[in-house]
Amino acid sequence: MENLSVYHGPIGKKEGERRLALDGRDGCYLIRNSDSVPDVYCLCVLCKGTVYTYRLHKYGGCSWAAETIPGVQKRYFRQIKNLIAAFQQPDQGIAMRLLYPVTAQGRA
Repeated sequence: MENLSVYHGPIGKKEGERRLALDGRDGCYLIRNSDSVPDVYCLCVLCKGTVYTYRLHKYGGCSWAAETIPGVQKRYFRQIKNLIAAFQQPDQGIAMRLLYPVTAQGRA
C-alpha cells in the first residue's frame, strides 16, 4: 500500500475530507487507513461536496475488494492498482468514478 501515491497513511477521516476538499473536484480520491477497523483501508471519493468512504479489505492475504452499494457484486483484485483502475470506470457501485488522484506527496 505504501507504494501507492494516493495512499495517505493514518491521517484520519477529517484530514482525509480536508485534503479532498482542497482539491474540490468531483471524482478526486485518496486512500487512508481506517480509523475504526484495524488492518482495513478506506477509499475516499468526493462527489458534489460530500466525501464517500468505501472500506478496502484484503482477503486471504492475496486479493482486495471494496465495499460498494448493496446489490453490486463484490469483485476481487490481486493488486490495489487494479481495483483503482476498475473503479475509474462508471457504474461500479460507488458514488462517483475515480477521476483525480490526490497524491500524498507533499501533503503530510
